[in-house]
Amino acid sequence: MIYIVEDDANIRELESYALQSSGFSTACFENGESFFDACSTDLPELVLLDIMLPNEDGLSILKKMRSHPDLKQVPVIMVTAKTSELDKVKGLDSGADDYMTKPFGVMELISRVKALLRRAAPQKQDILSAGGVTVDDSKHLVTAGGKVRELTYKEYELLKFLMLNRGIVLSRDKIMERVWGFDYEGESRTVDMHIKTLRQKLGESGALIKTVRNVGYKFSD
Repeated sequence: MIYIVEDDANIRELESYALQSSGFSTACFENGESFFDACSTDLPELVLLDIMLPNEDGLSILKKMRSHPDLKQVPVIMVTAKTSELDKVKGLDSGADDYMTKPFGVMELISRVKALLRRAAPQKQDILSAGGVTVDDSKHLVTAGGKVRELTYKEYELLKFLMLNRGIVLSRDKIMERVWGFDYEGESRTVDMHIKTLRQKLGESGALIKTVRNVGYKFSD
């Protein structure tokens, strides 16, 4: 999910349409307040952040992100009409990963987003371990409480996704998107059913998968 923080409705819609046409999911916000409200329930994969915003400018929002434990690693592309080198330096020094000056082409936007997402992608981890649960991806093996646990492919992928995002609340939609794919047409109830069986198969360690009411799930050790 890519979050767009832009107060100009036309630019916001253009950016959103371009990204969605390239297969990305987007959510749009006019100001920092609504952006941070959304981040409290679902973290973005990348943020397009305008500098000139009402009430609180983009540089201030960026500084808050970089001091927030859940947002400090989220990639940010600053977007602004300003063209001075000083403004660009301020944005990069504040923690921006890239910088685009309006007006810009749609192809350039998509190219920069894809490039930044590639750079920000976590390195493949063969072994994940937390709270007595271990996922050995090279062997496709799961142990919990010292015992090997037999999981289905989707249960395995679900557990791995939860553990890769340990401590982060993941919405049902995000889990569906990552584990079942963008084009999956099933119900979100599918996630709940798989969580239930996964907990059972993990035994006492299943309690590490926490339900966050009205939001989703998280793995907490």
